[in-house]
Parts: sequence; structure tokens; C-alpha cells
Amino acid sequence: MERPPPSRALGDLTFVEISRHLKETSILCLPIGAIEQHGPHLPLNTDGVIAEELTRRIVARWGRDLDLWQLPTVAISLSREHDWAPGTLCLTLESFVALVKDIAREIVRSLPARNLAIVNGHGGNRGVLENLIRELRSDCGLNACVIHPFDLSKAEMGSSYPDVHGGKGETSVMLALAPQLVRRDQIGRAKEPPDAKEIEALVFDRGTTWPWRSDDPRLADRGVIGEAHAASVELGKRIVESIVAEARPVLERLREGRRPARGAKAPAQSGARNAQAAPRPRRQASRARTSSHSGNRPRPRPPERS
Repeated sequence: MERPPPSRALGDLTFVEISRHLKETSILCLPIGAIEQHGPHLPLNTDGVIAEELTRRIVARWGRDLDLWQLPTVAISLSREHDWAPGTLCLTLESFVALVKDIAREIVRSLPARNLAIVNGHGGNRGVLENLIRELRSDCGLNACVIHPFDLSKAEMGSSYPDVHGGKGETSVMLALAPQLVRRDQIGRAKEPPDAKEIEALVFDRGTTWPWRSDDPRLADRGVIGEAHAASVELGKRIVESIVAEARPVLERLREGRRPARGAKAPAQSGARNAQAAPRPRRQASRARTSSHSGNRPRPRPPERS
């Protein structure tokens, strides 16, 4: 009788267990977070905590059914809009693209799995990742998708104010996932709420992209864009549960969509059987723009045109 794996975290396995348990159809789940300010009440690693813990819960819920495996978290990404705040760490666009490509190359070199689901905890990574997964497919033969958790959730937020960064949604989820990290005594209500029209124009407008920053007093109060004071554990649990539930059809579609891309190179075999490593992707900065918003908040649908 085959011994079950000790866990579905890749780092917990031995090299012998890799060949025993992982297959080409296995799905690797890669959490990507950020180190950036989230107001005075949330820690710098909020995006990483959320991405990693959501990935863990998705793998725990659907891992056996869909053959999911959790990769180590990428902790630092693209956070230039928050670089005014002490502690914010940000990669350059070139280094972030190179990092993700190198991870993809190493997956193809050392693992049999050819399905990759990126769980993106930071909305500022969105535009780059949306373009980058096309290169991962063409250059590496990886079948990839990006999950944007807060956009995936169908939980009703009930916000009366645009929720972008460190606000009601993120604070609620942190209260549900890591309450010990939330400085509840620092959660405050803005004395003068930022201008909702400016937020809509500079952050959410799909017609124009602006290099907005979270120290802009028109948009934020102490780095927060949203109603953190309205957060609750109950809302956080509803958001988390919705994300985990909605992840299943996404992952099923990813697995079913595994087929050779036109013009893609044949993926190399893994481990000791890998006689020839997959080609190293070209180190070239993506020309994609980052998302128009940072906190991974749901984007409003564009207005219908008459």
C-alpha cells in the first residue's frame, strides 16, 4: 500500500516522494504576496499572509480531489505605490519578471507537474502576471492561471465607500486568518474621508491608468483606502469561505485546459529523468502595466454603453 504524503506542501516532501506523488497533471499553487504598508493597523506582510493562508486552505479543501500542491510563498513583489512608507520593500519590474520566470523554469526542470495556479495576494502585480502567464505557456510549456482572491469572492461586502487597500475587506480577512497580527486599537475612522470620486477616477477607471500612490491625501488616510473601522471577523470568514469555494471550478478548468500551446516547446521531463533542461526564458521586462489598483479589491464592471 502506497504511503500517503506527509502534507501537500512541496517543501515538506523528500526528493524520493516527489517522483512518487506528483504527476504531469498535478497542480502547483504559488502564493505571491508583498511587503508594504497597510495602514497603522495591519502588518507589512498582510498580502503574503492572505495569499499563503488562502492557498493552504484551498489545498486542504481540494488537494486530494484535484491533486494540488503548495509551493513556497514569494514574499516581495511590486509595491512602488507604497514606497513612501518605512518598511515597504519592492522589486523592480525587471527583477519580478525574472524571478517568476526563473521559478517557472525550475518547476519545469525539477518537477513533473505542468499546471500552475498563482494565488496573487497583491493587486499591483495583476497586470504583469496577466501577461506573464502567456510567456510561461509559450516559453516553458506551463499551463498557468492567476487567481485574484478578492475579485474571485462572491461575498457581499456592503461597503458604502470604495474599498481599495487596508480597508474593510483586507482587515476583515486578516481578522479571520491572523487576528493576532491586527492592531485593533489602531483601527480608526478618517477625520476627513478621501474623495470617492477621485478614487473612482484615479484607481478604478478602466479607460485610463494613473500612477496613483497611497500617500495621496485625495485617496487615502494614513495609507488606507477604505473603511477599516467597518471590518468584522464574520465578514472575513464569509470572504475566505467564498474564495475557497470559488477556487474549485477555476482549478478544474485549469486542469482540463492542459494541452500544448501552438508553437510551444515540448516540456522537459523532470528530476533524474531530465536529460535536457527546459530552455531558460529570455530575461526581458514585461511591457504590461500593473493593475489600476493595489489592494486586490473587486473591480467595478465597466458601464454599459448605449
